[in-house]
Amino acid sequence: MSTAPRVQAAKRDWGHDTSGCNILHVDMDAFYASLEVARHPELKGKPLIIGTGNRAVVSAASYEARAYGVNSAMPVVKARNLCPQGVFLPVDIPYYSSVSKSIFENIFLHITNQVEKVSVDECYMNVKSALLQWKSPVNIGTWVRKEVFEKYHITCSVGIANNKFIAKMASTNAKPNGMLLIPQKCNEDFVSIMPLRAIPGIGSSLIHKLEDWGLSTVTSLKNVDEATLTRITGSQILARMIYQSVRGIDERTVTAHTPEKSIGSERTLDTDTTDENAVKQLLQQCCSEVTQQLRNRKLMARTITLKLRFGDLHYVTRSSTLQNATDSTHEF
Repeated sequence: MSTAPRVQAAKRDWGHDTSGCNILHVDMDAFYASLEVARHPELKGKPLIIGTGNRAVVSAASYEARAYGVNSAMPVVKARNLCPQGVFLPVDIPYYSSVSKSIFENIFLHITNQVEKVSVDECYMNVKSALLQWKSPVNIGTWVRKEVFEKYHITCSVGIANNKFIAKMASTNAKPNGMLLIPQKCNEDFVSIMPLRAIPGIGSSLIHKLEDWGLSTVTSLKNVDEATLTRITGSQILARMIYQSVRGIDERTVTAHTPEKSIGSERTLDTDTTDENAVKQLLQQCCSEVTQQLRNRKLMARTITLKLRFGDLHYVTRSSTLQNATDSTHEF
């Protein structure tokens, strides 16, 4: 469920020049909620919220529920207060994952093998090699949207551009159930109408820093050199990313096979506890599950991270890096 900023002015015709626009970003619309409506048509038009239990958080919400202010990662208790008439359903990961797998295999990979899976409901596609057959990336985006709707009874939004950053921003602003082409020559103009928080790496704390420097728009950031951005952000890497992003530049390529970077397991207690033994037992279970996954996938890990969430939903993390990689439950 995307919470990225959208700008109404962005949802317009930017032109039809597809030269160099080989990158598609495909994002399902309210994926979990839409799949529930697909198998329960009687829920269509109702505020649907995926997540149950007083200790849980919202995994997804239909657009009808979002109109009440319900968003992903929000405590279910708060969602019930905002939308008491909402329909709350439990998360069904096996179902969502199976449909996702089918969409990737039968639609995305039908076009090209250059598909980078970002999540269960989102991907990048480099369609350069497919253009000989399909002629235009717009034709591909149109077909993808049609197939997803006809075969799975859900919708998706597609962004088309010459790089990943602009393509993702385009799909975000095409939502819901839309497609947006940004010709390469329009990249800077397209980015310039976005709020600062739409730029990768810019969060609320950095926005305050930028405002202290008199920088409150993307256009104003374009007048700042990399050295100054480094002073403001304290990071040369972040400064470089922002410098390029406000100019519509993204040098990242579509990576068809991205190795897993982490494996995890978590538990949410029904009630708060201060029982150390109970917590240790849960940790043991989580360690056992993670190491079993490692062994099943013939992987090993060195860095272990523990995340502890409290009753008010704030959390702390601690990490430890072992001398040697392992898949041993005992060592974890």
